[in-house]
Amino acid sequence: MHTLLIKLRIKLQDLAEGVEGQDIVEYILIFALLALGATTATHFLANGLASAFNGISTTMGSYTN
Repeated sequence: MHTLLIKLRIKLQDLAEGVEGQDIVEYILIFALLALGATTATHFLANGLASAFNGISTTMGSYTN
């Protein structure tokens, strides 16, 4: 188990020092930006849907009274 961790550490150091490591960092940053955008879009979508359903509920409630 210990040798596996050492090999993993060496591989991660090689990636961080090489061009491949730079590509990985760029991909991680792009993924983080996309995740943030998706989270923000989902928040606005949820608020819009809640507002729409509240309007429908209010309209239907006025017909039942």
